[in-house]
This record gives sequence, structure tokens and C-alpha cells, in this order.
Amino acid sequence: MKKALEGIRVLDFTQYLSGPHCTSVLCELGAEVIKVERPGTGEPERNAAPMTPSGESYQFLSYNRGKKSITLNLKNPSGLELAKKLAAECDIIVENFAPGILDKLGLGYDEASRINPAIIYASISGFGQTGPRKDEVTYDMVGQAMGGLMSVTGYKDGEPLKVGVSLADYMGGYNAVIAILAALHYRSMTGEGQRIDISMQDGMWAMVFPDRANYFDTLEEPKRMGNKLSSSSPFGSYKAKDGYVVICTITDGQWMNVLKAIDREDLLEDERFRTRVLRAQNMEAVEEILDNWLRNKTVIDAVEQLRKFKVPTSEVPTFGQVANDPQIKHREMIVEVEQPLCGKVKLSGSVYKMSKTPGDRKMRIPEIGEYNKYVYSQLLGLNDEEVERLESEEII
Repeated sequence: MKKALEGIRVLDFTQYLSGPHCTSVLCELGAEVIKVERPGTGEPERNAAPMTPSGESYQFLSYNRGKKSITLNLKNPSGLELAKKLAAECDIIVENFAPGILDKLGLGYDEASRINPAIIYASISGFGQTGPRKDEVTYDMVGQAMGGLMSVTGYKDGEPLKVGVSLADYMGGYNAVIAILAALHYRSMTGEGQRIDISMQDGMWAMVFPDRANYFDTLEEPKRMGNKLSSSSPFGSYKAKDGYVVICTITDGQWMNVLKAIDREDLLEDERFRTRVLRAQNMEAVEEILDNWLRNKTVIDAVEQLRKFKVPTSEVPTFGQVANDPQIKHREMIVEVEQPLCGKVKLSGSVYKMSKTPGDRKMRIPEIGEYNKYVYSQLLGLNDEEVERLESEEII
């Protein structure tokens, strides 16, 4: 079966999460990804916890399956020349160094596009390649904070919270993929490559802004609302007798269905709840109604009753319950993959369910420099003696 990105070659200068996640998606969709690692030690994330019993990092397993690892010392002039030759043979370069690092080493966008005018050159960083913050050191939590996400996450009187996963990193990777795919389409029409500049702060702000856009009308700081939604009610998690129930309503029809489910149709004509805007304004009254109904209900009973009336609802399962959810299993979102050291290990499956070119996550990670001979000999045409010399001089 052909892959969606078959024939596309990526030169991957990424590490940690945002960049490797981007190139992992491209690999999953069929691109050939040449992952450049440090000679000897490889990417730092190979040693990130949690580890398998055999000493392989789950983070590295998750974001580097199917890539072709080579080793290369970019600080060595001979190593830089090899990198330039590789740039000439690739469609895409992805990097997530601090802004300006690859320019200083001699393989920034200007040099890469001189070598290969059709190159698509994607950079992912905390604040982007321009602006007053571009040189600030950034990790995911900084991206979440400076993108505004932490200002609206958490409870009203509690400390600001980050999201429970590395969302700024993930969105940096996903946004880079989207831009790369758009750039590939543009190149197919014009033959021209281009530079892509992805900022983690930009990605967070673009997610936070739409729900808090009225700040520019009122200049009032948005309040943290826990699991509630500022623009609708009931919407959030509500306490039942033995746990929490998620209830989400947006439309007037869904509110009517809630009232039917809880046997409170007497409130259908109550002016406080007649529209979505009014229900949001009278959120405390709405929640008091739900709290009274849920007080003596188990989670299972409440969810079952609400579903009878087509109310969007669910329990709040534990991580282990999600891992054993029959829907997750049916969708093949947990796959067993044979890995170099630990043998079969359970990893995440592909989210890309496509009828002709589905994503493939059932691949193993490469060993450090495993593809040196393939890339340097077959792609760049070096003979065995030249490759051995490069290894002995620690250029690769």
C-alpha cells in the first residue's frame, strides 16, 4: 500500500518533543525521515524517563519510530559539508534548536535554500525566529504560560495550572506539520520552497484567544473557571455520589433534554435559563439544579439517564480505564511493536484513519547511527573506506 508522503525525504535536526513529534507524524504518513544524532550518545531524549525494563525511553519510542538514524558532528567542517550535501537530497528540513544556532553552524535557511531552492525549511521554537523574546530559553511549560493558557487554567482561587500533557510542544509539532503539508502543496504548484517559522507561544495564544476575545471589549482579566465553560452552562464536571460526571450542553435543545432527564421540565419556561447566554449568566443557579439531582446518584446511573435523552455526557475514567476502553482498543490506539532492546512494547497507535493512506505507527526505533552506511554510501555515494574514515575521525 502506498503512503500519502511516499517519495518525500526529511532531514531531521530535532530533539526532545516538539520537533521529533513533527517529524514522527511525517514519518507515520510515509515520508523518509533521516534523523541526525550526535555521534556516540545520540539524542538526549533516548535517556528520558520513564524507561522500559530494558532501558529504552518511552518518549523516544513514541516519537522516533520508523526514522533512519545517522550520526553527524555539525561543528566539524567536514560534518557540515556532509549536512549540506544531504540538504541537496532532501525535500524538507525540520529543526528545533534555539533561533540562530543552525545559522551560526552554517546551515540556516539562506544557505539551505541556496543549495536547494525547493527546500521547505521548518523551524520550531518557543517564541519564533523574530521578536524581542526570540532568544529566551523555552520549554513546554513556558510556552503554556506565555501563550496565556495557564492564566485561564485552574480553579478561581487556586494557583494557575499547566495542562497535564506537554500541549505547547505537541501543538508546535502539529502546527509545523500543517504548515509543511501546505508548503508541499504550494511547491507542487510553483516549484518553490519556503521557510516556516513556528512559535509555541503563537500556538497556545491561538487556542486561548477565541474563548476570551471579549477581553478587548472590557479589558477585564479572564477568570480561571476550573472545568466550567464561560459561555455555556451546564458544561463541566459535576460531583455525583461516587465520583464525577461530565455534562456538556451548548444548544437550547440540549438544555431541554437535561431537564427531561432530571425530571425538571417545570423549568422549561424559567426566564433565567431560556437561552444559552442567560444560562451562562445564571451559572450558579444552573449548577445548583444539577448538584441537587446528582447528590444521590451514582456516576453510572447519572450517565445512563442522561444518555437516554441524548445529553453529551460521560464518566471521568482513570488512566487505566481509558487504556482498557473497548473503543480505544477497537480503534487500534494501542499497538504492540517490536523494539531493539525491550522486544514487544505497547505504544500508541495512529490517529490517521484514512481509507487509502492510513498512518503507520507499527515501526521500531532506529539504533544510534544505524543508517550511516545507507545514507552516506547509497545517498551520498561515499565508499566504505570514506565512511570508515569519517567514523574514526568522529565526524559521524
